[in-house]
Amino acid sequence: MEDLWQPIRFDREMLLKYDRPGPRYTSYPTAPHFEDGFGHADYVRLLERSAEDADRPLSLYVHIPFCAHRCFFCGCNVTISHDRQWGKRYLPLLAREIEMAAGHLGADRRQVVQIHWGGGTPTFLPPEDLTELMDLLRGSFHLSPGCEIGVEVDPRECSPAHLDALAGAGFNRLSMGLQELDARVQKAINRIQTAEQTWGVLDGARSRGMESVNVDLIYGLPNQTPERFAATLDEVLRMAPDRLALFNFAYLPATFPHQLVINPQTLPSPDTKLGMLELAIATLTDAGYVFIGMDHFARPGDPLAQALRNRTLTRNFQGYTTFGDAGEADLVGFGVSSIGEVGGGYAQNLKTVASYGAALQEGRFPVCRGLVASAEDVLRRDVIFRLMCHFRLDKREIESRHRFEGFDGRFSAELERLRPMADDGLLEMDGDSLEVTALGRLLVRNIAMAFDARLGTTKARYSRTV
Repeated sequence: MEDLWQPIRFDREMLLKYDRPGPRYTSYPTAPHFEDGFGHADYVRLLERSAEDADRPLSLYVHIPFCAHRCFFCGCNVTISHDRQWGKRYLPLLAREIEMAAGHLGADRRQVVQIHWGGGTPTFLPPEDLTELMDLLRGSFHLSPGCEIGVEVDPRECSPAHLDALAGAGFNRLSMGLQELDARVQKAINRIQTAEQTWGVLDGARSRGMESVNVDLIYGLPNQTPERFAATLDEVLRMAPDRLALFNFAYLPATFPHQLVINPQTLPSPDTKLGMLELAIATLTDAGYVFIGMDHFARPGDPLAQALRNRTLTRNFQGYTTFGDAGEADLVGFGVSSIGEVGGGYAQNLKTVASYGAALQEGRFPVCRGLVASAEDVLRRDVIFRLMCHFRLDKREIESRHRFEGFDGRFSAELERLRPMADDGLLEMDGDSLEVTALGRLLVRNIAMAFDARLGTTKARYSRTV
């Protein structure tokens, strides 16, 4: 069994061979397969099914969609506005949704182990709105003593008063979008953000006792070069974040029309992008960071790195997480476009503030899409997530958990699809297990795709696997 903390192997030829679009597997089935007919009554049934297990903990996600400026690389659901009074209209809607969900979930008997606020830009809202929102959550849910409470911030929109409000509300984790520090790249993506702004928020979070800081980086941006990206990496290492996320820029103007303003001639070539990926991996691992999987890195003492080593890591709609392994926590989504995984199914909210608010004013949950997972979905989710998160699959354990015999017979076609990858050294296959090698870990999405029974059944556009 391989040491999951060993350095990964970077093989450019192999990465180019397998580079193709594919899901990121923050869920299975993935979001493009959610059903449009899923509505209020379906979601109520999921919530009430979740409530039947009072010992099952909860994870809460709140989506705050507002941004003052459009970043051209962004693929998130955002509302661009300079009106800082949005919170006065949005928070009452969130309060209604939170109250409704808590009632169906049996929240008075359950523990919340994780809270995450994403966006958009949560710190677009004034500090007093942030305090009010956390009070709403605490008023409807019981937070466990060690609850992980995290928030995404844009350093351009995070003042000392914001940090005071977040620390006072109990936030212990902060994730900062940095992307790239070179001014030429920043101008091309419409995100002018100085190193001083980033340092100010980082130092401010640490001085207020926040336990963990994450920094997001993107490679493949317009005007980006290996030399410019190397300078950004050097500055980030001086910041010494606890975690890093390294994302591949997905240029999808057909899906995100605002990306049409980016001149494709300014994008680095695929070969140059691979060079930047190789540079980043070598730089971060040489500095002592552990490669968690796909696009995440963490310091060895971080809970993510410990969960990787202990094989308790899992994934949800926020990426890799230490909560929710084997379905032990339900994720409840609040706010515009948020997605939850609760009661054996998935539900996504309406995508505009107007439609979201109208549903709540009518006394309905604002869901527009969702899915009740079948037993086959649950089985395949388990297989895919174990490969994605543990880089190892014990066939006998899967058989025992899902009460069937003959893994090889049930998944004969899938195993056949994996054989060329095994021949290329991406994984090892024996009678009892599948194990992703140090060479295959960068291509784990490709390996997981072999078990995706729904792949290719929609017109969904995915980011590339490398």
